[in-house]
Amino acid sequence: MRHLLSMEDLDRDRIETILERAASFAEVSRREIKKVPTLRGQTVVTLFYESSTRTSSSFELAAKRLSADVVSVKAGGSSVDKGESLKDTIETLSAYDPAAIVLRHPYAGSSRMLTEWVDAAVINAGDGMHQHPSQALLDIFTLRNRIGSLEGANIWIVGDVLHSRVARSNIQGFQQMGASVTVAGPPTLIPRGIESTGCEVRYSLDEIDSADVLYLLRMQRERMGENFVPSIREYARLFQMNTRRLGPRQLVMHPGPVNRGVEISSDVIDSDQTLISEQVASGLVVRMAILYELLTGRERTGNGSAPDDPVPIGEPA
Repeated sequence: MRHLLSMEDLDRDRIETILERAASFAEVSRREIKKVPTLRGQTVVTLFYESSTRTSSSFELAAKRLSADVVSVKAGGSSVDKGESLKDTIETLSAYDPAAIVLRHPYAGSSRMLTEWVDAAVINAGDGMHQHPSQALLDIFTLRNRIGSLEGANIWIVGDVLHSRVARSNIQGFQQMGASVTVAGPPTLIPRGIESTGCEVRYSLDEIDSADVLYLLRMQRERMGENFVPSIREYARLFQMNTRRLGPRQLVMHPGPVNRGVEISSDVIDSDQTLISEQVASGLVVRMAILYELLTGRERTGNGSAPDDPVPIGEPA
């Protein structure tokens, strides 16, 4: 695996490999000494043109846990504010000889374009409304830890599907792991032709009790140039997940940030059926696994395969 740009880049075997690696790093994270020297001497650059808490912090911490040097750049407060282009910013950062660049950018295809300019591995941390593959991987990891195999699971993705890169990545990821996916929301927030991805479409929550997992999305008002619903109050009345709608066996997920009282009620957020905090914890070890698979893949053993285990995993950095 040279880059991670989209869930389309991964087949089921590759997903399984990343998840198994993440499980090994989860075991390391429970130790007193959590750092391993796997990427010592290598540099990871994180470059975020959009705001982020969970993704940026977990990629930074993942790189540090693997003993990499980390250069973190946010567009706000950098030379981007002075009009510097993405290409010129990348040329500047390339002087640090990064092994990997983690990019979040408002334009779809930006990460793929970046692969033409650099020798480093490129990780797409979100490109516009297109893809967010590391989120899909951590969500699969989280669900497998709770329910085991996703084979046959019925997962509903509810809310602003139109503007959601998470929805697009998760539809592909969940289906690759054997789950069936339904998207639900107001007609204005469901992309035209999304049925071609193999998912079902609903415009209400009338059949929500058939779902095993409810994956809730926030209204991405920062991407909306017009009104897509009559009002937030009306949206919440029709699509909010609350204790009236939530069945006792159903699990709830959300990529964050959460808008309490809009797509999800506070009592559901704080219930033991919600996996949000588990998703955040999974983000760290899954992103460690992604960095490991990308960067150690350049140092394969003589037979062309990766080592069975990150050999220094039991040794402190």
